[in-house]
Amino acid sequence: MRRTMMKSKLHRARVTDANLDYEGSLTIDAQLMELGDILPYEQVRVYNVSTGARFETYAIEGSRGTGDICLNGAAARMGAPGDLIIIVTYADYEEEEARRHTPRVVLLDERNKPKKPELVQSCRP
Repeated sequence: MRRTMMKSKLHRARVTDANLDYEGSLTIDAQLMELGDILPYEQVRVYNVSTGARFETYAIEGSRGTGDICLNGAAARMGAPGDLIIIVTYADYEEEEARRHTPRVVLLDERNKPKKPELVQSCRP
């Protein structure tokens, strides 16, 4: 049996821009994508803490080190600059692999910079 598990998340990112006239997607600072193990064009789910909106789109790489998180196209209707969001990726794992899997979690501060010196923490209790 395969199980779908959380692979990674950027926790409490702050939306920095919304661009309705873009073809669509979510722009994420390239450094944050790397820390969160998110590839360009990978599907992401976005949970807007500020409004309760939930949606799927795909990630595109933004400028490294800027902290940019931009809602593009239709996603721009799902939030606004200043909103807090959680960006999550999921992956399918075989049963045994799923039981050993530990998601990558990057906790962000108000400027979308990683909070912890080690940058990533485990979700395991």
